[in-house]
Amino acid sequence: MSSTILHKSGLTLSPRIGTDRRQTAAQPDTQTKPAQDLSSAAAMEPATDKNPFLVALGERVRGLRARRGMTRKAVSLAANVSERHLANLEYGEGNASILVLLQVAGALQCSLAELIGDVSTSSPEWLLIRELLESRSEADLHRVRVAVGQLLGTGGAEAVSSRIALIGLRGAGKSALGQMLADDLGFPFVELSREIEKFAGCSVSEIQALYGQNAYRRYERRALEEAIQIYPEAVIATPGGLVSDLATFNQVLSHCTTVWLQADPEDHMKRVLAQGDTRPMAASKEAMEDLKGILAGRAAFYSKAQFRLDTSAQALEPSFGLLRQMVRAALQLPA
Repeated sequence: MSSTILHKSGLTLSPRIGTDRRQTAAQPDTQTKPAQDLSSAAAMEPATDKNPFLVALGERVRGLRARRGMTRKAVSLAANVSERHLANLEYGEGNASILVLLQVAGALQCSLAELIGDVSTSSPEWLLIRELLESRSEADLHRVRVAVGQLLGTGGAEAVSSRIALIGLRGAGKSALGQMLADDLGFPFVELSREIEKFAGCSVSEIQALYGQNAYRRYERRALEEAIQIYPEAVIATPGGLVSDLATFNQVLSHCTTVWLQADPEDHMKRVLAQGDTRPMAASKEAMEDLKGILAGRAAFYSKAQFRLDTSAQALEPSFGLLRQMVRAALQLPA
């Protein structure tokens, strides 16, 4: 077969698998015993040295095969993977390549996500929901997300809140325009990065250097949750990477009126450098390409905001005038 599995080093083969069929007839039982029995016997051996993920993966393969009513041989033929390789996969003995997993998923008529144990495939209800949403348009998925948020009492992106959250990459003008907007509305101004530093007792760069990105995201979520709890009215400038944590971003969409402040890559770069902040935009010779990659990767999430404003199209004061008009109209306040 063309497909291969990388086997765990030190794997001990059973006598039948490691022995040529041209042995003498002195061992008839070993030679005639079905492969299924041998695999079952292998599964009964102590598995303390097996990787837990591979063991769980094997259990899912067996479960999916049982649900489809397929023998191992049938899956082997459909996936173009040898029965021996498939047996090793099912009993957590082999570390399969991604291509082999794709072939097995195809044979079992399931998604790769279901095979590897994605949370959205962990129950029949999850699977039925996935099926309902499969191949739906972005507009349909948006309506579903809002409806689910309202059903679960977590709010919806269509609601207008007196908490104004400014989102976008560093250098878009969130701090400057946010402070101006807060002063105009008479709302508190919350710069979430400063609140994160208060919680951690050190700077953002120190949090990431000392504790890592995961710790920073936890501080970020905590700071946002406290701001939402304390301030029924506020202008909140969010960190550019907040959209990377979907749970935190959902909180913003559910509890705030959101405005995406956009800018051209060149303006982002110029403004950040003018602030004396070079991380990570000027950390390499490919800084502009890196910046464009970050923008491209986040744009689809930033675009979920209810409003957007291009701050590259005009200077600071005219940008503030447009933002002020936009927000006051949304809050039904006199212009």
